Amino acid sequence: MGKIERIEVPAEDRERLVKLVRDRNTPQKIVWRSQIVLLAGEGIGAVEVARRVGKSVLTVRRWRRRYAAKGVEGLLKDATRPGGRKPLTARKIKQVVNLTLNEKPSDATHWSERMMAARAGIAPSSVHKIWVAHGLKPHLTKTFKLSRDPNFVAKVEDIVGLYLNPPDKALVLAVDEKSQIQALDRTQPGLPMKKGRCGTMTHDYKRNGTTTLFAALNMLDGTVIGECMPRHRHREFLRFLKTIDERTQPNLDLHLIVDNYATHKTPAVKRWLKRHSRFHLHFTPTSGSWLNMVERFFAEITRKRIRRGVFKSVDELEQAIMDYLDKHNGHPKPYVWTKTAAEIFSKVARAKQALESQH
Repeated sequence: MGKIERIEVPAEDRERLVKLVRDRNTPQKIVWRSQIVLLAGEGIGAVEVARRVGKSVLTVRRWRRRYAAKGVEGLLKDATRPGGRKPLTARKIKQVVNLTLNEKPSDATHWSERMMAARAGIAPSSVHKIWVAHGLKPHLTKTFKLSRDPNFVAKVEDIVGLYLNPPDKALVLAVDEKSQIQALDRTQPGLPMKKGRCGTMTHDYKRNGTTTLFAALNMLDGTVIGECMPRHRHREFLRFLKTIDERTQPNLDLHLIVDNYATHKTPAVKRWLKRHSRFHLHFTPTSGSWLNMVERFFAEITRKRIRRGVFKSVDELEQAIMDYLDKHNGHPKPYVWTKTAAEIFSKVARAKQALESQH
């Protein structure tokens, strides 16, 4: 038989505890605390008390001790808990922001949360909150390139004008080549995705050749004229121009936005264009491929169909590309340009000013 764990409960306290238990307005946590004390006062052991009130033995012993120390009043209030962490001072927040913006760690190219926490003497979670609040992301960088084309302004105004105010009785086509697309076959089969685990692919692969996708994005309706060719020369570009000529209405002028690649400017291309007067080429500025909207289409086909694809031959790769084009053209959505030339020039000016301020 277990040890009897009796506590002394004076008659006055017992009467008050009984009233608390019977009162329908008493919160339930006060009811079972009172029951623990009443049962313990009758000499019933902690295990049996725990069974009767539906609580753990540790809970029974805790509230027995609380009553012994503070009486009935101790049962009516929860124990005070230590306060949470003190909020960071404005000075500490300013220190973290200044360190993030103006200094680098001695042994790394950028701050991590743990490195900054050690430097500032706060928790990593606090660093995270400060960075989120101030929009700081030390682990991320974006690439950029300011064009040095002497005709940058004129070319931007020309191309943006085509996007925002296309000519009457004409089509605007964003044209480019996605070259050297590799037909990659993985050395081992990957594992499919399942609950709790992403799909897998081997890091090594077998190269099975390359192809080049020539594409012309119709800015009016989002359809794409596409053709795969083995090489990327002016001959292939001429062949693609002929494809565009065949697959567009003959009574429409064609304004093609292209980059400054040499194959677009050869004497043979110029002679062909002179014989086909409805074709008008508009060149993006150097280092200005972001102006060509077909790049947006190339990003999508890469992400959705090419990057994680497995192709045992160039024919398989080209078939996958053409299947994607067919499905895209079955439900096309136009790409909409929204920035004006003035907005672009303003952003470029700010970028130049920021660069110059660093030197």
